[in-house]
Amino acid sequence: MVGVGKLLKQAQKMQQKMEDAQASLSEEILDISGGGGAVSIKISGMGEFKGLKLDPDFLKEDPEFVSEAILQAIVDASEQAKKKNDDAMSGLTGGMQMPGLF
Repeated sequence: MVGVGKLLKQAQKMQQKMEDAQASLSEEILDISGGGGAVSIKISGMGEFKGLKLDPDFLKEDPEFVSEAILQAIVDASEQAKKKNDDAMSGLTGGMQMPGLF
């Protein structure tokens, strides 16, 4: 049977690896575009939005179309950041879901 001390050390190592992965994800910036390239979003691997850029000509389009395209780009960016985060964390946890991560 594995001793409590050994389990504690393993848990501490896993926690450190997770903190390192989260720090790395925080620094990694994904560039996501939408609306045929008219919308550009920057988001970290942890899901923190870092920037939004809109093509000025795009803003001359129908306001409803512009709103929908921006919203879809935001959703896409969020999904890609979540996937990046999930992939990084599942490598550390062996696929176990860890509550509270993203």
